[in-house]
This record gives sequence, C-alpha cells and structure tokens, in this order.
Amino acid sequence: MDLYRRDMLTGAALLAGSALIPRAAIAAGGRDRRLVVVMLRGGMDGLATIMPVGDPAFADLRPGHAQSGTLPLDGLFHAHPALKTLAAMVASKEAIIFHATASPYRGRSHFDGQEVLESGLAREGLGADSGWLNRALAAIPMLEGERADAVAVAATTPLLLRGAAPVESWQPQVLPYADPDLCERLLALYSARDPGLAQALQNGIGVDAFLGATNDQGMQSRKAPADSPAGFPTAMTSLAALMTRPHGPRIAMLNYDGWDTHAMEEGRLAGQLSGLDQGLANLRQGLGAVWQDCAVLLVTEFGRTARLNGTKGTDHGTGGAAFLVGGAVRGGRVIADWPGVGDPALLQGRDLRPTIDIRAVAKGILADCFGMEPKLLDDRIFPDSADVSPIKDLLKT
Repeated sequence: MDLYRRDMLTGAALLAGSALIPRAAIAAGGRDRRLVVVMLRGGMDGLATIMPVGDPAFADLRPGHAQSGTLPLDGLFHAHPALKTLAAMVASKEAIIFHATASPYRGRSHFDGQEVLESGLAREGLGADSGWLNRALAAIPMLEGERADAVAVAATTPLLLRGAAPVESWQPQVLPYADPDLCERLLALYSARDPGLAQALQNGIGVDAFLGATNDQGMQSRKAPADSPAGFPTAMTSLAALMTRPHGPRIAMLNYDGWDTHAMEEGRLAGQLSGLDQGLANLRQGLGAVWQDCAVLLVTEFGRTARLNGTKGTDHGTGGAAFLVGGAVRGGRVIADWPGVGDPALLQGRDLRPTIDIRAVAKGILADCFGMEPKLLDDRIFPDSADVSPIKDLLKT
C-alpha cells in the first residue's frame, strides 16, 4: 500500500505500524542515532528567549527584559525564566544554543520564510517539492537495502519531510474518539471493500491504543492540538513512546505554532516557552536510555524586530536563535558570532544581524549523525551551498 495514502485518514491516528518498514541501520560510528526537528512556526523572538544581557546596548533596547529570574548560560547570554529544562541541559552539556542565526531568507513573509527553511534552498519561489530532511533520509546509508523510517507529527506531511523517501504521519486526535464498536464496524466495512485501507485503519487504531496505554495522562489529555502550548508536551511524550518501541521511527519532525507575537508579547511568549520546555523534559524522560543517541534541532523561520512595537510586541525580523539538545549533543555552550544590538549593528536599523547560516548547523548535524560527506550536503541535501561550511563537532562520537 502506498504510504502516502494514509494522509486521507484524518479522522484516525495516521501513523501506520512502523513494523511495516524494516528497521534501518542509520548509525554513524556504530551509534543508532535518532534525529528530531521541531519547527517553531511564527517567528520566535530570539532576543527575548536567549537574552544578551552582557551586551551593554541590550538594556536600552529591551527595558525590563534583563530582570532577576533569568537563567545565566554564560557571561553574555541568559535564558528566559520559563526555560529551566533547557538551561539545565546547557549546564549538563546536553544542549547548544545558536544565536544570531537565520536561513538565507531576508524577507518578512511566514510562508516564504518557512519554504526556504524547510526546502534547504537558497531562496524562495523556486517551486520546491521536497525538503532537506527528506533528501537526507533518502541518502542515509542503509543496511542491506533497508530504508530508514520517519514520522511527521502533523495531519499532513510538511515540506521539510516531503520527497522521494517514504514518510509516515500521525497526530493526536482532537475530536472525541470513536467507541470500539464503531471501529469494529468500520474495519469490517473496509475489509470487505478496501483491504489496504482497512489495514491502515487497524494500524492507526493500534498506535492510538499503544499510546493510550503508555501515556499516564491518557487519551483525554490529547484533545489539545499537538502544535499548541497545551498539546506540545503530550505530543513529545507520545513521540518518545513511538521512537522507543521496537522498529519505531528514527527520524521525526513536529510543528509548534503560535510564535507570531505582534502584541503583548511578554505573557504570550512565557506560555509558549513553558510548553516548549515541558516538551523537552517529556521527550528526555520518555526516551530513557535512547536519549543518549538522540539529537533534537529546534528552528524558526525568522527572528523578530530588536525593538518592541507600540503594542508591546515585536514584528517580523531576521536574526534569531535555534537550539540543539539531546544526549548525543556535545553541549554546554552558546555558539554565536555576536554582532551586537547597538543601533549601528542592527540590520536595516531594526533587526538582529544574522552571522550563522542555519544550513551550517543542519549540515553539521547530518555529518555527525549519519556520516554524510560534504559534497552530498553541498549538492543534494542543500543544493548550491558549497559556500556554507558545516559547523563541526556538534555531536559526540
């Protein structure tokens, strides 16, 4: 059965049993790596999330932001008070913060910014039909022809994971769950008319039952959308359960929406970051020993303006922050070629100037995770990007 056909099953869990895809050997250096990419959609304010309190210009730029309660990371940067888990991961050398980073995109459209970030291409409008993570998935060295398995926690597969390599999709159910009798009737009907569709439904029901049994919060808690502050932590718990089951996916992506903070940013951002921090804690706890082989990249399409606007929010900007966390990460640091936030340093007089190309981060992760060679990364995964060198030694050997 065509794996993409399962996208039609929006009323049930869409993840077909991972046992349908042979388990792949996708290790680099003998490690069975897991890679998760989280898309923070809407444009996260990197300056309010990871604050450059050691920059003398920051206090004037953002009055009141460098208050007590922020979490020191090093002599220059402090984390938002809601990011206790992330700050602890930095301290335990399980996390790296990248600051003043961006994709090659320099406009202010969410749609175009996300297209560039997910496609891995140098600019928008090129008609991208595949994402860099799918192209990487297709290129990962396999054992005896087996293919790596990947899952998108979304109703339909986002651009990042679209492409030639097959990908599963699943999302927690928001509507009330059907009772067992109705499920049995549907299975009987599909079995008589379309055995392939019946198998997909059976697999989806099985995954939901599995997750309900392994999640202490139960089915009822998963009514919050997976990409919301209330639903993201539970989605991460569910993802951990899927990734640790026999023949579970090794590569995954999730969406986390709501970062477009044009007005009254302070309280809204705190809620977003609390959900993010709890999600990271849930993933680490749920993965258990598997955490030691896991890397999680969290990225956003662009940062936000350096100054607050008249409604105490921020508008679409350029440079921002990204995170890499996991037991496999060679962490304990903030990587930043810091440009400063004084007026002369700002891009177009309004934005944090980016000094790190996010493709350099992604290239470094793929090289360390899966042993990908520079030519493959430059030509196929991120086409025409030979001028962007991977950041080395992001993961432990």
